[in-house]
Amino acid sequence: MVETVSVSENGDFVTVNFGTTRHRFHAIWLRDNALDPETRSAGNGQRLITLADIPADVRISVASPVANGTEVSFTPEAKTVQFTAEWLIENAYYHEKRSDFTLPQHVETWDKDLQTNVPTGYLPDVAQAGSALQSWLFDVRRYGFAKLTGGTVESGALLQVAAMFGYIRETNSGKWFEVRTEVNPTNLAYTGLGLQAHTDNPYRDPVSTLQILYCLENSAKGGDSMVIDGFRAAEKLRELNPTGFDLLSGYPARFEYAGEDGVCLRSRRPMIELPPDGQLVGVRFNNRSTAHIVDVPFDQMSDFYTAYRQFADIIDDPDLAVSFKMKPGECFIVDNTRVMHARKGYSGEGSRWLQGCYADKDGLLLTLTAMERRVEAAE
Repeated sequence: MVETVSVSENGDFVTVNFGTTRHRFHAIWLRDNALDPETRSAGNGQRLITLADIPADVRISVASPVANGTEVSFTPEAKTVQFTAEWLIENAYYHEKRSDFTLPQHVETWDKDLQTNVPTGYLPDVAQAGSALQSWLFDVRRYGFAKLTGGTVESGALLQVAAMFGYIRETNSGKWFEVRTEVNPTNLAYTGLGLQAHTDNPYRDPVSTLQILYCLENSAKGGDSMVIDGFRAAEKLRELNPTGFDLLSGYPARFEYAGEDGVCLRSRRPMIELPPDGQLVGVRFNNRSTAHIVDVPFDQMSDFYTAYRQFADIIDDPDLAVSFKMKPGECFIVDNTRVMHARKGYSGEGSRWLQGCYADKDGLLLTLTAMERRVEAAE
């Protein structure tokens, strides 16, 4: 409930007292975010006006509590709109400087302790698009990865997994790619060598945000899959070396792939992506595809490499890894902007055949959010 509302002396902001908390809102912000049908489309919620349609000298002339929130009148438009208390609290913005490092909402970082409770869904149940799917998608959002068991053992089955929440992101590799030993491979992933933990395709811009790896054969000795939480690794680096964290988040690295005829992919992004508000956005780490780092000042390059090495050591720490040997019909998905995956080496005896594909995280989040809202509306 709104208890009191007061307008500043010149009308440039309003202070709303909710009893236990109070928030201030600028006149221009309230007018720009008004929810009346002349400002926002009732059908899709999109804004119908531009900033140029709002008077540059917009002010609040009167504001007062109403039954479910606050009513605000603007001048010189002589326009009055209402904002519910719930909406104001949900969208209140910060008045103090934010913390210089935070995690995104719904994210929980982890280490090897998650080994005892690896987030796993049963594909026949998850495919029903009910609570099992919602729970599985929730885990992907929370931990950045999850497994599925009970799938069919047939080529292309991974496309059905992506279709449960979104769409395949097709690349120059096609709708999917094969992960098995090749003669003269174009990528080290197509050998029996172990692979250091990495995010995939850091040389793409934008990077592929989700990756699915689906097992069709796995009788070779070794070849266990591993996942590492890049956000937890970034947290640890900041705890141990704040200056090094600032260097890896403050200067871009360069990534490149040119392993196939006619293909040259490049990007220029920090290994730790941190926008001005300090909320961690993503991690890009792939030693195989890191190009020449040339965007760091000479007097900081040595410290940059010290931090780079320390970050790599943290990522290689077994205490951060969760590992599992995939069986035919099993798959796992990773948030490729956060969780790194690795592979132990395997011998020539037996065979190991995985198929991989990419999808977009916004499709997964859209599906999950829609399901959560339907549940909330029904309660």
